[in-house]
Amino acid sequence: MGSRLSLQGILEELLGSDHVYFQPPEGLKMTYPAIVYNLDDYYTLHADNQVYRKKRKYEVTAIYRNPDDDLPDKLADLVLCNFQRQFISENLIHDVYNLYF
Repeated sequence: MGSRLSLQGILEELLGSDHVYFQPPEGLKMTYPAIVYNLDDYYTLHADNQVYRKKRKYEVTAIYRNPDDDLPDKLADLVLCNFQRQFISENLIHDVYNLYF
């Protein structure tokens, strides 16, 4: 199980900037494109009455203006990352992914 700070670094490198926010407070002025992520769940396997494997599940949202942006493809290429849905709000495209890390 990787650390959240390791994930932060991976997402910043993927985005090419530090506009990556973990559980941002309401009203934070963001610069786009951006990635917002939060802890959503744990995936836990048990064996012999012990935890055998545990991974954190993060909900990762890519927020961008340009519909031809390659950010969604970069996120989809991450191991154990899958696309959930897309929505548009305030002329910004939001792609939501589940990422196990």
